[in-house]
Amino acid sequence: MKTWWPYARIAASILALAAIIAQLARSMQNALESSTEWGSHVPTVAANFLSFFTIEANLLAAIVLAIGAIWALRHRGSDTPEPRWFAILLVCVSTYMIVTGIVYNILLRGVELPQGATVPWSNEVLHVVIPLFLLVDVLFAPRRRALGWNAIFITAIFPIVWAVYTLVRANLIVAPATGDPWWYPYPFLDPHRVPGGYLGVSGYIIGIAIAVIGVAAGVVWIGRRRGTRAP
Repeated sequence: MKTWWPYARIAASILALAAIIAQLARSMQNALESSTEWGSHVPTVAANFLSFFTIEANLLAAIVLAIGAIWALRHRGSDTPEPRWFAILLVCVSTYMIVTGIVYNILLRGVELPQGATVPWSNEVLHVVIPLFLLVDVLFAPRRRALGWNAIFITAIFPIVWAVYTLVRANLIVAPATGDPWWYPYPFLDPHRVPGGYLGVSGYIIGIAIAVIGVAAGVVWIGRRRGTRAP
C-alpha cells in the first residue's frame, strides 16, 4: 500500500476538484440564465457556492490529499511517518469529510432541489465518495503519525468559524433561487424553516458540534493505535 496509496490520494484529489468545478459551472450557468435580478447576480451566486461547508471541506481535502501524495512520493525511500503538521491537517479534513457524509445522508439525502440545480454525479462524489475515501484513508493509509488528544480541539476551529460566518452572513444576502431576504446554505440552519426558530437551529448546531468532536476523537484514536509516536 505504501507504493500505490499516494496515487490513490492524487486520484481522489482530482476527482474532488472535478466535482467541485462541475457543480460551480452548473451554478454559474443557472445564474447567467436566470430571469430575476437576484438569481442572476453572479458574485452572490459564486460566494454562496463557496459558502457551503461541503464545498469548503472537499476543497481542503483535495489540497491536503495532494500535499500528502507529493510528500509520500518525495520520501518513498524512507519509512518515516508523515510530518506532524500534515497529520494535523489530515485529521481535520478527515473529520470534516466524514461528518459531511454523515450529515448529508441523515439530514439532507431526501431534500428535493430544483431540477438542474445540482450535478448528480458531482453531488454523490462530494457527499459520499470522498467522505468514504477519507474514512478508508484513516483506517488503512500507511505512515500515519500518532497525535496528542489536543488535535481534537484544533479540528473544532474551522467549523466554529464557519457557523458564525454563516449565521451572520445569512440575513445580509438575498436568496438567488427564491428572492427571500436571507440565504442559508442548509435547511437545518434556517430559522424560518426549522421549528423553534433559532432555538431549533442551535439544537442542530450543538448536535453537529458533538458529531465533529466525536468523529475527531475517533480519527485521533485510530491514528494513535495505528501510527508512530514522535520521539
